[in-house]
Amino acid sequence: MSGMNHQKVFAGLLLAGVLLMAGSGFVWGMGSRVPAVGTTAEDFRLADLDGKQQSLSQYRGKVVLVNFWATWCKPCTTEMPAMQAMYDKLRDKGFVVLAINELEDEPKVREHIQQHGHTFPVLMDRDNKVANQFGVFGLPVSVFIDEKGVVQEYIKGGLLTEQVILDTVARIQKPEPMKAASLK
Repeated sequence: MSGMNHQKVFAGLLLAGVLLMAGSGFVWGMGSRVPAVGTTAEDFRLADLDGKQQSLSQYRGKVVLVNFWATWCKPCTTEMPAMQAMYDKLRDKGFVVLAINELEDEPKVREHIQQHGHTFPVLMDRDNKVANQFGVFGLPVSVFIDEKGVVQEYIKGGLLTEQVILDTVARIQKPEPMKAASLK
């Protein structure tokens, strides 16, 4: 009899594993895979707070920090002053911040941005499509994209500081070392 129970338990665990794999396969199939560092970021178009459409591709030639956030997310709002400071300091040197708000209504987002004096572009991801495209699960998520549109850094949940942003942008903008001919 106990052998029969073991078979039932095993069959139950096997079924649970299959369902779990099928479930996760479904999620991956929806395009919510984290973009790998070194791959080209998929383009997107979203409206900003003025209703103007903005796309990732319009910022080719600049280092772009794509930051996924919400007003209710304390770490998100905590890191925004650092994003603003670096946007002010580096925007003339080819750096832009795109703060993508997830699923909130515009008046609440507008009030938050005005209250804190942020001037970087804020884009509204009303149906969570871009967040899914970038594999965002939990906030904040920051993605640094280089001048050619290639993902260089994907930071999940880590708090951005001015130093982290400065160091990351400097590393991305650093020219590739020239390959010197071997003298041997």
